Amino acid sequence: MNLTAENISVKLGGKEILRDVSYNFKSGKRTAIIGPNGAGKSTLLKVLCLLNEKFSGNVKIDGKNIRDIGRKNLARVMAILPQERDAPQDTTVRQLVSFGRFPHRKFFSGESTEDSAAIKKALELTKLADLENRQVISLSGGERQRAWLAMTLAQRPKILLLDEPTTYLDISHQLEVMDIIADVNKKFSTTIIMVLHDINHARLYSDDVLIIKDKKIFASGEPKKILSAQILSEVFSIEADTFTNATGDEIIFPLKITKK
Repeated sequence: MNLTAENISVKLGGKEILRDVSYNFKSGKRTAIIGPNGAGKSTLLKVLCLLNEKFSGNVKIDGKNIRDIGRKNLARVMAILPQERDAPQDTTVRQLVSFGRFPHRKFFSGESTEDSAAIKKALELTKLADLENRQVISLSGGERQRAWLAMTLAQRPKILLLDEPTTYLDISHQLEVMDIIADVNKKFSTTIIMVLHDINHARLYSDDVLIIKDKKIFASGEPKKILSAQILSEVFSIEADTFTNATGDEIIFPLKITKK
């Protein structure tokens, strides 16, 4: 599915957050959104799924304005994993994942065969099948993040939005989550749009990168072409070096702040 942002501008409390942002997110590809804190990355993500409706401009899926689709129909094709999330303390992993099926259910109907299959598949993809009866609150940080991710996967979305999916995770669990995202994209051709802070994750796990700075698009394109030491200097005011790792991928290493 094609997702297009057209001339998106956002003002909150009289403060300009985004200004005239237009971008075509490629169907079946992974797009990483990066930029300094406060640049408007999370705001853009919320606009794309109507979590924030206070914007000017248009967001379209396959040429149709999302304002005209209806929230339930939108939730059948698009899922978001926001930064802020919570669930009742006694919620089990399976119960949490089952919440992702709500957009597909008829009123007052129980869990269908299709629902059960989607929940099972989501648990398998996130390697949580053995933990489905555990309470979410009892899980480790990495397991909990995978449980929330599984809930979005149970929606069977064509478009998946992820707001800093590796925040607060150690290196091992960060890679685990990024590998799951890559696997979902490969197996189901899911369009992935993710806000990331780790520049090397953006380089290694995305097909396109969108850089936002000063409320607007600063640059966009293929990660290896635009994520350079020079760009990091201009966007983040840091000096960086690059080196090639054992698998032949070029890695960026920040060295120092160039200005305060």
